[in-house]
Amino acid sequence: MISIIIPTLNEETILEKNLKNVKQITRFPMEIIVADSRSTDKTVEIAARYADKVVVYEKQDKPNAAKGRNLGAQNAQGEYLMFVDADVFRFNLEPDDFVAGLIREFEKDEKLLAATVNLLVSPGMENFWDRVILHIVNSLHYLNNNIFHTGSSSGEFQFIRRSAFEKLGGYNEILVASEDQDMFIRLAKLGKTKLIRSLSAYHTGRRPHKIGWPKLIYIWMKELAYYKFTKKSAAKEWTPIR
Repeated sequence: MISIIIPTLNEETILEKNLKNVKQITRFPMEIIVADSRSTDKTVEIAARYADKVVVYEKQDKPNAAKGRNLGAQNAQGEYLMFVDADVFRFNLEPDDFVAGLIREFEKDEKLLAATVNLLVSPGMENFWDRVILHIVNSLHYLNNNIFHTGSSSGEFQFIRRSAFEKLGGYNEILVASEDQDMFIRLAKLGKTKLIRSLSAYHTGRRPHKIGWPKLIYIWMKELAYYKFTKKSAAKEWTPIR
């Protein structure tokens, strides 16, 4: 079984497109879990119409992406955990074919513990700099996973064997940023990680479109450097962009 885990916080404008997309997966046993971080809009209401499970973060501390993903995983039953951000709403193939491509990679290599795919801004929403910068980012993930075997991945899409995820204890909840990179770096020390070049997932590009690529790249570089030397996040909070 595949457990599709979608962390949310006030995602009423895009979540339905995401859920309609993954609901088209019918060739494989799967469950959809929406892990919500106490949304104040109609996110939970929308999720309830499509998801198999909707779980809400109820602890008193402040939720973050790592905590949301872990909450979803704690309620999952699948052999594979497919983490998809709420604004990822289409793939480059039909959903069944997209998942089939993922499963093939894992079935032919038992040492493969996790995979990611090319991440792109959806056609019609993308601009020139989206294409250029995401080509560079995807190429870096390819090199880090497939060539250097050090692991790296953006958080919009990660597909992980549950056994490896549990062995690592899930995402590092101390990290409010770089938790996605941290996960793949740790997974690469256990086995193989991979970027599957034939597969792509499309998202809205809302963060670079809102704050601009120069500022976002600066934030990324700052966070990666801080993580490399301290294993902590530079930011105290990862500000949601909606």
